[in-house]
Amino acid sequence: MKKHLPIRIVGTGAYVPDKIITNQHFVDYLDTSEEWILSRTGIHERHRAGPDEYTSTLGARAAQIAVEDAGLTFADIDLIICATATPDCLFPSTAAFIQKHLGVTDIPAFDLGAACAGFLYATTVAAGLLESGMHDNILVIGAETLSRFADPEDRTTAILFGDGAGAAVLSRSVRPEQGVLYWEWGTDGSRAEHIWFPAGGSRLYASETTVAERLHYLTMRGREVFKFAVSKMQVLIDRALSECGLDADDLKLMIPHQSNLRIIESARRRLELPAEKVAINIDRFGNTSSASIIMSLDENLRSGRLQEGDHVLMVAIGAGLTWSSMVVRL
Repeated sequence: MKKHLPIRIVGTGAYVPDKIITNQHFVDYLDTSEEWILSRTGIHERHRAGPDEYTSTLGARAAQIAVEDAGLTFADIDLIICATATPDCLFPSTAAFIQKHLGVTDIPAFDLGAACAGFLYATTVAAGLLESGMHDNILVIGAETLSRFADPEDRTTAILFGDGAGAAVLSRSVRPEQGVLYWEWGTDGSRAEHIWFPAGGSRLYASETTVAERLHYLTMRGREVFKFAVSKMQVLIDRALSECGLDADDLKLMIPHQSNLRIIESARRRLELPAEKVAINIDRFGNTSSASIIMSLDENLRSGRLQEGDHVLMVAIGAGLTWSSMVVRL
């Protein structure tokens, strides 16, 4: 949907745990190799949460940095949205725990579940609420501890995921040329079981059987997801540029969800984008699901790679299967 929303990101932050897991960790106990992991994913290392870290603590750390970066205090924030596929627990929301960690009270806080597309989904919701006038400053967080949900005995998924969080503060812009120029989001529920966490909910509640059958781990139909992601990402990118009247040369940076380097490279070649116009952090952080895009945006803003006035295209495919794309002018 093309509709210019004068909503801008006024502050960002990111946080990853100190512990680093290299590919050798998996080579030591799984039937795999460094070459096999790199050739299929592009990942060299990923971060893993410590014993006293979990999704809400990672999200709170990123949120503190983002609010400070925006030049605001938590008294200025009037809504918290947390995008996550790995909540602290089924209920209450991880956003409520983040609010507790931050010492904030009396403002609404809720979770949004769109897996890897979560940050863009949450940003779309926040932009609409800001445009309506219901809120003034919204804190959007993408936070995950996926390492605790991947089956350590499955080499196709154990190697993929890292833990981390990113956050952004969104506010209305006083400059109409800034903001969200375009967004698109969607879901194909017929593919819902392509990436899913089978047990632990009302459908397959915890039992001796679900534990014995290892149903409390993420499962993924990798080949089907790969084909869908490659095709859908290209469609989303083409449509976003066309609707905005832009071409690849007008983009300062494309920030794709960091799912798999082969998927990202396929999209880059299709667009004939030079490597320096595509953000990559999967090599250092692995797949951090809803956190990956905002972590990358924060990194590129802080490095100076992105400046005010730049056009940025963000795109993600996630479990559901969900998808989202967004073009912003910083």
